[in-house]
Amino acid sequence: MRETPITNRRFVPILAAMGILGLLACSQSQLESKPAAAATNATMHAIAVLHPTEGNTCHGTVRFDQDGDALKVTVDLQGLTPGQHAIHVHEYGDCSALDATSAGGHYNPEGFPHALPPTPQRHAGDLGNLEADADGNAHYELTVHNASVDGTKNPVLGRGVIVHEKPDDGGQPTGNAGGRVACGVIGIAKPPATMQ
Repeated sequence: MRETPITNRRFVPILAAMGILGLLACSQSQLESKPAAAATNATMHAIAVLHPTEGNTCHGTVRFDQDGDALKVTVDLQGLTPGQHAIHVHEYGDCSALDATSAGGHYNPEGFPHALPPTPQRHAGDLGNLEADADGNAHYELTVHNASVDGTKNPVLGRGVIVHEKPDDGGQPTGNAGGRVACGVIGIAKPPATMQ
């Protein structure tokens, strides 16, 4: 049986060490690239499909679209009583209770008092009031800077949207808006079609 020359045996540990260092370098490179990949894959569009609570007929959609540090909210609802109705983002994405109390209170991660837009220091979930026409339909658009879809600024993804029976009067602690007539959970939306 032929023996391996001593000179070859000396290179074995060196080659093994070089291989391990190469693997570590690749692993480090992959770890460093993950935050950049996560940033480019951030969710920019979300939607809540609202369903009526027990005894109500309100239903529709609330869309959230991120544009830089601005969050555009677009509401389209049917089945409301004519007039103003409060709309808020609530703590939990849970509409399982018949009256939607399972969605918890207003989403307020910064601990501000309740207020109406455009007051800067308000609950992140305070979206103001929408107006339903004589047929019970409402379209409402609002741009806010105190929340995001799933960014670092008060992310709304996975939380609940509530429409109330009355308008929000800005009073404490939650605007005296009455019962909850519709509830929906904010989920990832299909991006809007790109213009060509």
